[in-house]
Amino acid sequence: MVKVRKDFVANMFSLNDKTALVTGATGALGSAVAKAYGYLGAKVVLTARNENKLEELVKEFEAEGIDCVCIAADPGNEKDVASVFELIDKTYGGPDILTVCHGYNRPKGILEQSVKEWEDIITADLKSVYSVCKIASEKMVARGKGGKILITSSARSKMGMKGYTGYCASKGGCDIMAQAMACDLAEHKINVNTINPTVFRSDLTEWMFDPDSEVYKNFLKRLPIGRLGEVEDFVGLATFLVSPASDFLTGGNYDATGGYWGN
Repeated sequence: MVKVRKDFVANMFSLNDKTALVTGATGALGSAVAKAYGYLGAKVVLTARNENKLEELVKEFEAEGIDCVCIAADPGNEKDVASVFELIDKTYGGPDILTVCHGYNRPKGILEQSVKEWEDIITADLKSVYSVCKIASEKMVARGKGGKILITSSARSKMGMKGYTGYCASKGGCDIMAQAMACDLAEHKINVNTINPTVFRSDLTEWMFDPDSEVYKNFLKRLPIGRLGEVEDFVGLATFLVSPASDFLTGGNYDATGGYWGN
């Protein structure tokens, strides 16, 4: 007899009764992931630095029946991070899902980039991630219901690039940190993974999508799939990795590069 339950298959991507925190929620990827979680039944907590944009998102989400709240916070500020989790405790009783979508870069090579500039990238893209993950994991352990932590890393975590000395270091750190965190938290049924994207469409990257540009043509030489990433491509993997369908997966760095890593 085939040992797969119909009820599991029917609900393996459901996030009903879950509370999901999304950082960097005003960005193209963060906002799309947050809305997708809401569509799948989660209560969503949106956080980023821009309060006005957050409030606009809440209005948009609520108009579609998504239960959500927002709070402006700097993920690099520990007091701000604490306030985010205070809101979650007060409103929903604790997080089941953390998806980290915030990030920062200031491209420069080692000959031009000061130690302070390098530290700023490490703080924004690695230290702040640890800070948010630490409190989230403590809350999840205290609740005793397990959880999912998903960190947005980068294709650049394993393949260096000129001018990306700080960024590559921070994202490489995120990957190995997630693997270690997965070992720390497995006994508490908390899964920790990263998603490692190439360039995805956003307001900041739209200029790269011009099919007649040399930038676009050069990118496609490295992407066997033959195109750059669309938001839906990211959302599919990001929802899978926080859903019951991925309960056996932890400590992974998941390729969202269109084949770049394998090329």
